Amino acid sequence: MNVRRRSSAAALAAIAVIGAAAAPAVAADPSPSSSPSKTAPSGLYGTTDPQYDGVWRQSLALLAQDTTGVIPSSTAVKWLTDQQCANGAFAPFRADPAADCDAKTPIDTNNTAAAVQALWAVGGHGDVVESALGWLKSVQNEDGGWGYSPGTPSDANSTSVVVGALTATETDPEKVVKDGKSPYDALLTFALPCAKDKGAGAFAFQPDKDGKLLPNADATAAGVLGALGEGLVAEAADKAGAASCTDADKPSREGAAANAAAYLAATLAKDGHLVSALGGSADQPDYGNTADAVVALAAQGGADKAAEPLAWLEKNAAKWAAQSGPAAYAQLIFAAHATGTDPRDFGGTDLVEKLNATGPAPQGVAAKDTASANTDEKSDEKDDDSPFGVWWFVGVCLVFGIGIGFLLSNRNKKQQP
Repeated sequence: MNVRRRSSAAALAAIAVIGAAAAPAVAADPSPSSSPSKTAPSGLYGTTDPQYDGVWRQSLALLAQDTTGVIPSSTAVKWLTDQQCANGAFAPFRADPAADCDAKTPIDTNNTAAAVQALWAVGGHGDVVESALGWLKSVQNEDGGWGYSPGTPSDANSTSVVVGALTATETDPEKVVKDGKSPYDALLTFALPCAKDKGAGAFAFQPDKDGKLLPNADATAAGVLGALGEGLVAEAADKAGAASCTDADKPSREGAAANAAAYLAATLAKDGHLVSALGGSADQPDYGNTADAVVALAAQGGADKAAEPLAWLEKNAAKWAAQSGPAAYAQLIFAAHATGTDPRDFGGTDLVEKLNATGPAPQGVAAKDTASANTDEKSDEKDDDSPFGVWWFVGVCLVFGIGIGFLLSNRNKKQQP
């Protein structure tokens, strides 16, 4: 695959620099209310030990910023690109990026796929993205899916996040095959029948030690997005999807997604949120998986299908996000985006401001009244070879931008600068 390099981010940065004096619509984000600790690696979002989630939370933070029209800090982006190994893979965290990765470096598919989605969105790193995609394809299992670590059995979550990386970079998952099996083939092996005593349409994470598939809400939310070919950032479906589970001898991936969405809706109906039990303790609200379920429901059946859990998150999730950090704020931003909810007023919380405050200040923020204009600007950039490309757009913006601000990219899953 040839990863196309789109010039829009560089062009927009040029607009911001050249026209800053005449364009108050673009401004540096306010000083963070809380900064990373002195011991946190420079450029990293969050202050907790990044050993197990550094790349993941950084990827989600950058992706959420791009989704909301924020131009991320170049230091933050560099932190992420510096984490890549020479073979293209990412580990959760490498304390010394200058040191070569070796057999003991815990590279994995999840962090690699998340980094691909983030770096494709912010743009300008086609070589990094292409290398990461090459590694992911090289470790695909014979059933068409992926496990968390290379060589481990496929699971629904890992396969889905890699599908998201493929589709985000305009790679058709159906054409990424191993022994004739695609990622979608692998996902369908985790889909359960509709009968309540057999799984009620959910996805299993993977077979248990006895080879049995058990319903798993986390895997189900991931499986819905994977089966639909969606990434971490998803749009609401244009039309309502099926509201009930329908058995079929061999369900299509869309059918499996509909069945799984029905399972999520039924599970959420009790409390308005998902729950998790930890080591014999009482069930606790699962904020992160509830946010993922909101995205899945909206992507499969429209924003209305996610209204109840979304309302619960708006009312209850702010404290959780403040305690959990950048990845949590990003998950809530993804839920807001999928349902057309303002992430800057999410139950009274400005998720964008809170996320930005967990790391280096971003380069700039798109003016609120220009954000909606960016969709058309992005679609015009698909043909990089056009003589009227992005740099022509820069010139036009510099001429007309004085006094009225500039168009800044809000989100682009399928292109990159």
